[in-house]
Amino acid sequence: MKILSYNPGHDGAFAYVEDGCLVFSIEAEKSSKYRHSSISVPDAFDAIAQLNAVPDVLCQGGWWSGDSPRAGEGEAVADYHGSDHGQVIVSKKRFLGKTIDFFSSSHERSHLLCAFGMSNLPKGTPCYALLWEGVIGAFYRIDAELNVTKIADVMQEPGHRYAMLYALADPTFDKSNAEFSRLSDAGKLMALASFAKRNQASSEEELIASFLLQDCEHLRPRDCEALKELCHYNVGLDDQEFRSFAGIFSDRLFDRFHRFAETNLKRGMPLLIVGGCALNCDWNTKWKDSRLFSDVFVPPVANDSGSAIGTAIDAQFHLTGDPKIVWDVYSGLHFVPDEAVDSAQFDKWEPNAATVAAMLASDLILGWVSGRYEIGPRALGSRSILAAPFTASTRERLNVIKQREQFRPIAPVCLEDDAEKWFGCSHPSPFMLYTYRASTNELAAVTHVNQTARIQTVSALSNPRVFELLTTFKALTGYGVLCNTSLNFKSKGFINTMSDLSAYTLQHQLDGFVVDGRIYMRKTSVGYQNYLRDHC
Repeated sequence: MKILSYNPGHDGAFAYVEDGCLVFSIEAEKSSKYRHSSISVPDAFDAIAQLNAVPDVLCQGGWWSGDSPRAGEGEAVADYHGSDHGQVIVSKKRFLGKTIDFFSSSHERSHLLCAFGMSNLPKGTPCYALLWEGVIGAFYRIDAELNVTKIADVMQEPGHRYAMLYALADPTFDKSNAEFSRLSDAGKLMALASFAKRNQASSEEELIASFLLQDCEHLRPRDCEALKELCHYNVGLDDQEFRSFAGIFSDRLFDRFHRFAETNLKRGMPLLIVGGCALNCDWNTKWKDSRLFSDVFVPPVANDSGSAIGTAIDAQFHLTGDPKIVWDVYSGLHFVPDEAVDSAQFDKWEPNAATVAAMLASDLILGWVSGRYEIGPRALGSRSILAAPFTASTRERLNVIKQREQFRPIAPVCLEDDAEKWFGCSHPSPFMLYTYRASTNELAAVTHVNQTARIQTVSALSNPRVFELLTTFKALTGYGVLCNTSLNFKSKGFINTMSDLSAYTLQHQLDGFVVDGRIYMRKTSVGYQNYLRDHC
């Protein structure tokens, strides 16, 4: 069965599943388009161009009534909310000259089915699911027949409320007219929370926490005007007292859900975690360490970038009874060599992992492109910027290159076999979704202020090219670890064309880049010229 699915909301995507295998997931923000983009007509053409045959099923995920594009005149489509099977809508339609099934189910179901379908849980395994995102914050029970029952709405808008604290302190954000928080603020607050130096809130901070965590359907940033006379309002993001409160508030929000789970869920069952809050590595780690669950699974597309995949899984389950798919995180589009590299600007080197490792060991910073791009928001060694992991100055330079705040951490990519030695991680962690504590001071560029690191582990099977590079780098330095951060323009998705990559390297002062093994070095890079002097 061939299933083409799309998510019409932000973090839009097309996904294609054929005979139970994910063939591709094309995300609207990728190829240097704005973060959190909705799908566009060019995205639809890209998806159709990847098809070898007309699909049997076309799926549209649910979205807000009035905001969702209609699949066709008079056709019903699902809404945002609703978790049970009653949210499924099936009809017939004509597509590319063929009569096919049209399937639609709720956005809520898209997250839950994505998590179950991509997990290692066999079909028929009962489990719990936590869906927490900008809008929904709820626990669910999934039984052996994949009936989904909502246990409780624990908190409305957990992700939105979390991001609002960052907006509260940010004097550059006009809160007086804002209806919603900024989508980027939650990740920034996650970074700031690690700077906390105390765990007790002041009396004014208790008022702020109570306001942000109050029971209400929708809390608007402009409602924060009620807090203008309290501490932290427009105080700025460098204020240490605010940073401490960020950590306190982060724990407070997590504890609301943790207390519910302790009190109301049966211990020893697996837990699926999905939604934008499932990108919070600190919270994922707390769930895993809580010992409430036999296993915890978070998909690499936990945010809305996985919604199209989830709707495809829901359609496959509805039409065949099978909710499981085979998938690979490197299921995006191939890199586009849309123009030749300018030989006046770049030197070209023959492919050689030892050469790249030596350049990185000499403190050069390189763009890295390999194969198809990663699905989901985390760079996992296909569209990355790589650097040596040893000095704080490297982290600072990377944040300058990426035009982002200096409080943001840089993640490590690490050989799977070395992860326990350097980070206390005794099992594969391939999707950069958990934090671990660094056991050495030698990896300053990838160690956050609280001594944690959001690692990605790599094996010869999971990513052969990065594995080869890390192995070669380890032979030179003793460490099979590198800095790994996303290759993107500010506020845009991963770079996926040679023209953008060349322009980025020149504009942002990368020393060079590697595309499927081929090495291109910026001639005006001082670091590169020093490398030539010392090695050639």
